[in-house]
Amino acid sequence: FRLSLKYSYTPSEKECDEFAIRSQQTWGHAKAAGVFDLEISPVEIKGRKGQTELVDADEHPRPDTTLEKISKLKPVFKKDGGVVTAANASGICDGAGTVVLATEEAVTEHGLTPLARVVSYHVTGCDPKIMGIGPVPAIRGALDRANVSMSDVDRFEINEAFAAQFLACAKELELDMEKTNLHGGAISLGHPLAASGSRILAHLANEFRRKDEGNIHVGSACIGGGQGIAVVLERA
Repeated sequence: FRLSLKYSYTPSEKECDEFAIRSQQTWGHAKAAGVFDLEISPVEIKGRKGQTELVDADEHPRPDTTLEKISKLKPVFKKDGGVVTAANASGICDGAGTVVLATEEAVTEHGLTPLARVVSYHVTGCDPKIMGIGPVPAIRGALDRANVSMSDVDRFEINEAFAAQFLACAKELELDMEKTNLHGGAISLGHPLAASGSRILAHLANEFRRKDEGNIHVGSACIGGGQGIAVVLERA
């Protein structure tokens, strides 16, 4: 994974693998602490033998994997000097998510209790060759429209399409990792296309309900083809 033009930072495979382990382990700690209980709706399915099974947790994460194990994997795109492996890229999986967006009038009329308020959003384009950097201008644009500075943000979530992509965005934005992707991301959870955005927003919105601290959360993702999107949420 090579970023060019202005964004010339290319993390090493070791850095990518270390971030992958962080994603897996932080998910494991969050799952054990019940962090995802507010945002996951259990589903009953028929097992292979006809029995009913309750699915109430994501199946893709591997929190017990180790740096030693994943460092043995070979790059999947660029064999010589590549840094992307199956372990430090988002997994292909199925998923579904629902987000209800309502006007202030609808909230009042129907007696709803909002989780968060959408302050602003921003969609941007970039060179398709470096589509992974999309969250950088998208986040900057969304914050500018909201008249909010980076230091005002209490939580960031950037979709982990690839560790290299995430790390490049984090470096360019100078993100504080103590408030970024704290509970894992697509590397651990998987990346169900068209559902990852709602997962990120649902997580950030429910974090307002789960904790009393923090007032501004930002979610973002790169988009294949050369785009980036970001949303600024505020405690309701």
